[in-house]
Amino acid sequence: MLKKFYSAGIEVKIITGDNADTTFAIAKQINFNGYENAMSGEELIGLSDDELQKKVSVTSIFTRMFPEAKLKVINAMKANNQIVAMTGDGVNDGPALKAAHIGIAMGKKGTEIAKQAASLILVEDDLSKMVDAIAMGRKIYSNLKKAIQYIISIHIPIILTVFIPLALGWIYPNIFSPIHIILLELIMGPTCSIIYENGPMEKKAMNSKPRLFTNTFFNWKELTTSIIQGIMITVGTLFVYQFSVNNDFSEAVTRTMVFTVLISANIFLTLINRSFYYSIFTTLQYKNNLVFIIIGITMAITALLLLVRPMTEFFEFTQLSAMQLLTSIGVGFVSVIWFEFVKMRNRMKAPVSLS
Repeated sequence: MLKKFYSAGIEVKIITGDNADTTFAIAKQINFNGYENAMSGEELIGLSDDELQKKVSVTSIFTRMFPEAKLKVINAMKANNQIVAMTGDGVNDGPALKAAHIGIAMGKKGTEIAKQAASLILVEDDLSKMVDAIAMGRKIYSNLKKAIQYIISIHIPIILTVFIPLALGWIYPNIFSPIHIILLELIMGPTCSIIYENGPMEKKAMNSKPRLFTNTFFNWKELTTSIIQGIMITVGTLFVYQFSVNNDFSEAVTRTMVFTVLISANIFLTLINRSFYYSIFTTLQYKNNLVFIIIGITMAITALLLLVRPMTEFFEFTQLSAMQLLTSIGVGFVSVIWFEFVKMRNRMKAPVSLS
């Protein structure tokens, strides 16, 4: 269990009221990292705040601790900009549990004071449950980021495809009407909420270091990636727009081709962005049957729009030739697939060990 904490980049410290010899023997037996670096409560209480902040960074075991000493350790780690989770079950743990970012009380052996001071209570007094909770938290955080990055990437081409022809006075300025935007939103909404938010935890999630307390939700690299993805899809849609115009295709054909590019890019983006590290061949093995259901529904709706005359006429589309359809799908694919090469480069630069 300790190995799982260590591989997840989480420092583990023992803060106990037991004597040094007993604690040292137990820590050595369980291969506790840094068991040779210990400090007693009496030693600790005599240190200044600056000295204590340095000492807690290199000390793994604190023995003969009393409530005030435990509280000082927690506050020192917080002063070092660390996110502190504290587990405890006794009355003496109350102040430290209250001061920690995440106070965790034992559900069975924990006193009422410990439970009231804590943020969370373990129903079973089993630290392995904490590993599961950390994994679940990382999964939710990662999936939420993927969903928002998808929203950013796919909305940029929608906005620019509507705005640029109108602003530049192109031959078909009103390529999309509000009803087309609503239709696209109806397709993309379930994609975001069902596919990304229900995605499984990635294999490398528990082998990554925790994010810094001062980090924002998105870093500049992640935001830039989403913006570039959106711009590349925009380039694809506008390329098909100009391709259609240069071939003297009608407005209905142009609109249908541009719409098909967006739908195709949306499908491929959905599959590729399920991981920003692993390839699409890996993510296709992720267990989430809803992915293919949602993509199948999207393809079925698109087929109805292009083949069923009443729907085609209502949305001001038209049936495409095989060449026009393949061109639109191909451009949608190319406008997204380039990111697979970026992920490949990232894997080569920073391989992840899953042992």
